[in-house]
Amino acid sequence: MVALAVVAVAVCAHIGLVFLHVAPSNTLTKQHGDVVDEWVFPEFEQNWKLFAPNPLQQNVSVQVRAEVSTAGGEIRTTGWYDLSAEDGRAIDGNPLPSHTQQNELRRAWDFFVASHDSDDRPVGLRGTLSETYLRRIALLRLDRDGAAGPGGVVERVQYRSRTTNVEPPPWSGEKVSDRPIVRELPWWSVSAENRGASAGQAEREGGAA
Repeated sequence: MVALAVVAVAVCAHIGLVFLHVAPSNTLTKQHGDVVDEWVFPEFEQNWKLFAPNPLQQNVSVQVRAEVSTAGGEIRTTGWYDLSAEDGRAIDGNPLPSHTQQNELRRAWDFFVASHDSDDRPVGLRGTLSETYLRRIALLRLDRDGAAGPGGVVERVQYRSRTTNVEPPPWSGEKVSDRPIVRELPWWSVSAENRGASAGQAEREGGAA
């Protein structure tokens, strides 16, 4: 009974915080907006892109590479890992793809873009949170791909995105550029705290699987 009560309280708190996130500005959101944002972003953010008059009409590929210190004391840079393509292969033909495969990377990248300016500088607390989240995802995926190698340690990571327009149907008469737009972020250092958080998340995902 105690466990059920705890679960019920947690569910009610979650629903309440998400409601405050999507509700119009009010006294509670003004006073506790930071608490609401910390809980909602980035995993539980709500948006209306699917139902917008002009839905998203671009393909965005997110890639990452790492700077690794090897067991022999050398520094090497890995090639680019196409994380979006990896998720696509995991989803393709899978009747029940996981939420992580479908949304984790996509939402994390959207979160980053929405909370940074054109010079890739974070805008407020949300910007800093989005960078931390992307670092953790990078470490998880690079570890899964064995990027560091035996005895190696990931010291820095770098993201880039490649955005291409979806070709409109012939009957529309609309013309769009077929030239991809590449956005390359600066290198981010990886701390021991980042590695520890990513290792803990990997254990939780492994246990859930």
